[in-house]
Amino acid sequence: MNRLTRPLQVSSSPYFIIWCLLASFGTYFCMYAFRKPLSTGVYVEYQLFGIGYKTILIITQVLGYMTSKYIGIKVISELRPAVRIRLIVSLILISEVALLLFGLVPYPYNFFVLFFNGLPLGMVWGVVFSFLEGRRYTEMLSIGLNISIIAASGILKTIYFGVHGWLPAISEFWMPFTMGILFLPLFCLFVWMLSVIPAPTEADKLLRTERVPMTKADKSFVFKNYGWGLMSIVVMYILLATMRDFRDNFSVEIWNEIDTHWQKTVLAQTEIITTVIVLLAIASLSLIRSNIKGFWTSLGIIAFGVLLSGGSSWLFQLKLIKGFTWMLLVGTGLFLAYVPIQVALFERMIGLFKIKANAGFFVYICDALGYSGSVAILFYKEFFAKDISWSNMLIRFSYLLSVFSAILIFIAMVFFWRKQKRITNYELRISNFDTPVVSTRL
Repeated sequence: MNRLTRPLQVSSSPYFIIWCLLASFGTYFCMYAFRKPLSTGVYVEYQLFGIGYKTILIITQVLGYMTSKYIGIKVISELRPAVRIRLIVSLILISEVALLLFGLVPYPYNFFVLFFNGLPLGMVWGVVFSFLEGRRYTEMLSIGLNISIIAASGILKTIYFGVHGWLPAISEFWMPFTMGILFLPLFCLFVWMLSVIPAPTEADKLLRTERVPMTKADKSFVFKNYGWGLMSIVVMYILLATMRDFRDNFSVEIWNEIDTHWQKTVLAQTEIITTVIVLLAIASLSLIRSNIKGFWTSLGIIAFGVLLSGGSSWLFQLKLIKGFTWMLLVGTGLFLAYVPIQVALFERMIGLFKIKANAGFFVYICDALGYSGSVAILFYKEFFAKDISWSNMLIRFSYLLSVFSAILIFIAMVFFWRKQKRITNYELRISNFDTPVVSTRL
């Protein structure tokens, strides 16, 4: 094994970068195999309390996932490197046991176990990203993680249809467990790859600020000094996460409405194209060494993404673009805004303002509230908007996202520009104080 892992000591080498890409992509992709196959089934023959059973299943799972995000604010922000591998393996095994119970417990009593399927999975992202953050090429290294976030759901749904077609005797209640079992060996392989990644170098710490477990005082300092800017980003992220989850969970229903002859492979096609576009944007950020330029470029990409999402829905309503183009553009815009917040904006913010923090702390605040929004939109659709189609719901939400996000981005830009200006002025005063005064008298 030394021949495989020894070259990882050179953290700027192509070998190191490719290794991190594969390890993070594979681990998080496999995590989705324990979560997303549930939303591929339609469960059309089942209802409970007058509500579609699929909606109940997704709400239950998302409640567990949301709870995990709230727990993760503390667990991930205070995570020590020594316990990361043990934690991530335990999380996946608990999730798979819940899927086993989902198959064993008869309908309509099996929905509640999905809370325990979602409960551990919400912390997996934070553990994986902790291996990548605080490095000179963090944005580049996180590309694998980004690929899995965008593409995994569509690809896994396609795999789900293939496995179910190959093994038709397996019911929709047993398919999630089956998918988990299929991907468990691969998950273990990729986790091992994560485990041998070396810690950030001294050069990484100098460029991006050392990432350490946070204390209560550290968290209080962040809210006191960056509260308004952070709040603007968090509220925007809530909208993004809610729309992303809604589009993902009900993509099959949306396609059924906009194109009655759609092919199941289209789920993977749109997400793969979106992945390529978003990854090119993220990769370009890794080429920007300056934290100032990287931070502001990230905000610019986010602004473009939310406008693209709303603009594509407007064009679709005017019938200027077809369903495939709309689903592609609305998803691309959504992820152009969503992904940079997760892997670039907070990363650059910590480096720019020299905050004693880690990216997981900020992302888990966003995710916890974001999945609260996902639960709220599901309840709204089920109880107050039953007559609105899934596709029209997505269109309305994309308009809401674009308008409010544009306002929030403006607020964030003003706040961080003032914060940056104050820091720059302070550094100039210190620099002038340290410079010896040369007399102009002759």
